[in-house]
Amino acid sequence: MELWIPITIAAAFLQNLRSAMQKHLKGFMGTTGATFVRFGFGLPFAVLFVAVLNRTAGYAFPHPNPTFLLWVAVGGIGQIAATFLLIHLFSFRNFAVGTAYSRTEPAQAAVFGLIFLHETVTAGTVLAIAISVLGVMLISVARVPMSWRNLFASMVGRNALIGLASGTLFGIAAVAYRAASTSLAGPNFMMQAATTLLFTIAFQTVIMLAWMIWKEPEEMGHIARAWKPSLLVGLFGASASFGWFMAMTLQHAAVVKALAQIEMIFTFASSVFFFREHINRAEIAGCVLIVGGILVLLIVG
Repeated sequence: MELWIPITIAAAFLQNLRSAMQKHLKGFMGTTGATFVRFGFGLPFAVLFVAVLNRTAGYAFPHPNPTFLLWVAVGGIGQIAATFLLIHLFSFRNFAVGTAYSRTEPAQAAVFGLIFLHETVTAGTVLAIAISVLGVMLISVARVPMSWRNLFASMVGRNALIGLASGTLFGIAAVAYRAASTSLAGPNFMMQAATTLLFTIAFQTVIMLAWMIWKEPEEMGHIARAWKPSLLVGLFGASASFGWFMAMTLQHAAVVKALAQIEMIFTFASSVFFFREHINRAEIAGCVLIVGGILVLLIVG
């Protein structure tokens, strides 16, 4: 098994935990605050990852270059906006379905990878992405009478447009992070990923903190009162991002994000066991299609 596969699965599991905790935080703070804690409380852990790799493992700290910094900025801003939209989406539909609309991210990452990095994917990968996206579409209409009209309406409605915009921004961010990490001259994929994470999350923390002080200073008090769960969000978020960055240093962003659809399985489990949300047959069928797409990716992609 190639190393990027278990790293991606672990990152997807950690990201699901982070998303579940962020939804929980929506009861204590607004969307901006819940978005910020992912970055602000993740920064100490990003510093820790780099310090451990440098001091304990003895890996040299790579020297950032202008290309690296540019891609970090593009990815950082894209991820902030995508995360904000995704959390905002939780206000309209349940936890599992709310995340489903953003799952066109792998297909969009493949397009952006082709445009910006001249990367191509195999026919098997395209098929795997298509199957998974079909599963997402099925989930998106699982709560309405099934018809072509409802299918179309679900794809152009407010929720769908917000989710698709989130997926677009996540796709851009994924490609940007791969470009940033691979632009560093070693020493290895772990240190490149950790350095990319550190610079990215520091940039995101500064941007989000400045925005809150300017526009929503009351959120600072809400965050301070919920610092314990926020710390968990930071830990899970930083660990998941470290995993994503390592996997995307080793493999194309679109391929990594296609396998990352396995997060929907973890999401459904969270919906049932933690949020006590009912999942119907259509949503289960969509989940099965997502799993099928992942299997195609691993077998022939």
